[in-house]
Amino acid sequence: MRRFSFLPGGMINLGTMGNLDETTREILAMAEKQFKVAPGSLRPEDDFYKKLGIDSLQALELLSRLENHFKIELPDYEVQGVSDFKTLAERVQSRL
Repeated sequence: MRRFSFLPGGMINLGTMGNLDETTREILAMAEKQFKVAPGSLRPEDDFYKKLGIDSLQALELLSRLENHFKIELPDYEVQGVSDFKTLAERVQSRL
């Protein structure tokens, strides 16, 4: 399946959704853009609630954007308790 995505620096990735590293990079770039943080300032192991200073409603907005972007559905039971980008990327990747 071909998809395009925005990478840090405004570049566009025109490729096939691939591995976990790619998915993680896309999620980090989307979070940086959505919450207006400096590109490259987020890491896979970061707790997104603490690092972004967001609440559960804002986390749900991020999840909704990820679902739309990746054209997947993340059931509540799969993301309940998830608070770091790496685990979130693993859950997204399992649905691709």
